[in-house]
Amino acid sequence: MLKTPSLPPARRQTAAETSLDLSIGGMTCASCVRRVERALGKVAGVTSVSVNLATELARVTGASLSPAALAAAAEKAGFSASAVPEKPADIADQTRREALHVVLAFALSTPLVVSMALHMAGSRFHLPGWSEALLATPVQFWLGARFYIAAWAAMRARAGNMDLLVAIGTSAAYGLSLGTLLWAPSGPHDPAPPLYFESSALLISFILLGKFLEGRARRSTADSIRALMALRPDTARIRRDGVEQDIPIAQLRLGDLVVVRPGERIAADGTLIEGGGSVDESLITGESLPVEKQPGAHLTGGSINADGWLVLRVSAIGSETTLARIVRMVEGAQASKAPIQRLVDRVSAVFVPVVIGLATLTLLGWMLAGASASVALLSAIAVLVIACPCALGLATPTAIMVGTGAAAQAGILIKDAEALGQAHSVDIVVFDKTGTLTEGHPSVSAIVPAMGTSATMLRIAASLQAGSEHPLARAVCKLAAQEGIAPAMVEEFRTLPGRGVSATVQGSMALLGNRRLLDELRIDPGALDAVALDLERRGQTVSWLILAQHLLGLIAFADTVKPSAEAAIAALHRQGIRTVMLTGDSQGVADAVAARLGITEVQAGVLPEGKALAIEALCRQGRVAMVGDGINDAPALAAADLGIAMATGTDVAMETAGIALLRGDLALVPAALDIARRTQAKIREGLFWAFAYNVIGIPLAAAGLLSPVLSGAAMALSSISVIANALLLRRWKPSSGNAVSSTQA
Repeated sequence: MLKTPSLPPARRQTAAETSLDLSIGGMTCASCVRRVERALGKVAGVTSVSVNLATELARVTGASLSPAALAAAAEKAGFSASAVPEKPADIADQTRREALHVVLAFALSTPLVVSMALHMAGSRFHLPGWSEALLATPVQFWLGARFYIAAWAAMRARAGNMDLLVAIGTSAAYGLSLGTLLWAPSGPHDPAPPLYFESSALLISFILLGKFLEGRARRSTADSIRALMALRPDTARIRRDGVEQDIPIAQLRLGDLVVVRPGERIAADGTLIEGGGSVDESLITGESLPVEKQPGAHLTGGSINADGWLVLRVSAIGSETTLARIVRMVEGAQASKAPIQRLVDRVSAVFVPVVIGLATLTLLGWMLAGASASVALLSAIAVLVIACPCALGLATPTAIMVGTGAAAQAGILIKDAEALGQAHSVDIVVFDKTGTLTEGHPSVSAIVPAMGTSATMLRIAASLQAGSEHPLARAVCKLAAQEGIAPAMVEEFRTLPGRGVSATVQGSMALLGNRRLLDELRIDPGALDAVALDLERRGQTVSWLILAQHLLGLIAFADTVKPSAEAAIAALHRQGIRTVMLTGDSQGVADAVAARLGITEVQAGVLPEGKALAIEALCRQGRVAMVGDGINDAPALAAADLGIAMATGTDVAMETAGIALLRGDLALVPAALDIARRTQAKIREGLFWAFAYNVIGIPLAAAGLLSPVLSGAAMALSSISVIANALLLRRWKPSSGNAVSSTQA
């Protein structure tokens, strides 16, 4: 599994460290992100901080973290910090308030714009100067107060942000107009003085509109988290002392019996002890078809009881439920920061001072060129406004939020931004065989004695495997139980890594293992060698049973290839990705399975420790993703550039996996790489447009070709376009079409 942690990806979180998420208020651009990170990073005990502008969240990692100290540090830097609510807050009031401010700003600005347009058209009608001031003042100092408050906080922290640029620019236009109105001649025959109240008022109106639309778009990127959290019911129907009663979900205890009627949502993780039927787990695992559940099956909280009557015993509550862990993983991915975003943050830290310097040079340049003070000032204001670094700060986190959210809804959990970055550049995918490409539930297909009887062989084999959880061991014990054969007591049981097992059975040493074990003991298989080779060519696994240095015979096992495996391999090949099978099974079995699936590169007979070395060798040829079950393949998963853990909806807490797949559908492997590539493409597109607006807009504004009003509109449009482009990822679904091309979204 991938070794990199979430925050930051370059370091490992120690056992003594914890992570704390804080909701940050008052951020408006990428410069704010840098300030918050710097302020929180100075608090005692903090080892790393990652702030996400799109989610307005900060993830702080360290030892003995103090929420009060962190909140105080954020406040000193000009921001607010508070605990993240357990459920998303109701944002309707905030949305209505922002919409009302936008409507009022444009209502007050419209007469100013109409007056200006009529004046430019040659009409003698225009609003009196003091009427313009009366309309512009509430826009400037009431509706625009947020810019002054945030700008003052930035100045106190000796930093700059978008609000400072807006405050300086609009104040300059308003102040110039007010000064002209106060000092210009006002006789009956004097011409109307040039006023720019409409520029400052309309500029604030456009920026408020842009922030409103931006806020709505940003909030919609969190739909995946809200959808997941909404799966948790508020109450549970429990059975205590034979009486059923409804209680709040927070009062559930481990071991409680929960009754779920048809059509109801399952309240918590647990084991089914009564009843049965179909359960819809699609909103958790992405699996479209209901899953049949029988007593003993695991049930996942948040899934829906489709048609049966279920009674389950609660096995996990609160933050330990599958749903809570899924939410945590998605939130962690959305809070993490891509390497390219760290570069953007460093650029943004010096961006505002540079822009103020460019605006000052623009002002001086126009005045030296002989332009009027008003022309010079308006050009400088246009430079200040169009250069606001909002889009730069939103491009990366917004794309990551939407991409990881869409993946989660499809049953793909991407741990962090680094895993996303690794996934998009993978060019070699390595698969384990058993449990990954195959179902992992083998059955005994043949028992071929060399001496003695099949029943004797089965009894000795079952005795050796009675305490093992290995899939082949379970297959032997299952057949023995069906045949009514009871295993004997064993002594001195030992596991022989990569070869098999040994123990003393009724006074004799018995061994069960692969051909490597047979070769080590220098036992000649004789006529059974041809039988074994034929079985392996048909894709069956062969184990040899030995008693007192004599070969008793062989046991063959058949495992079913997953239905989705062949299509998944083909989809990866269409993406231009090499596929490799890495297995501890024999060469014959591995070749048979690989040939059926279209995998041309096979490394068989590899011991667990050898898998890691094989992965390291492949990593020297390209960027490698290892797909395994996360248990026996742990060394290989750790050695790969990216670990993809095959999981089920009940086992998703693979903390060290870069990507966890919530169901065993191999089609999710090419889908995971596809959404990673699409997300990375959206990040690049967003950053391109964010920089392009500034590269094109700043020279035009400095040259006097853009008015402050047009600059404000362009600045708002840049942020909205970056977010809207990222939101296109919400349409992504894992399908064969997605697997073919990753350039369209």
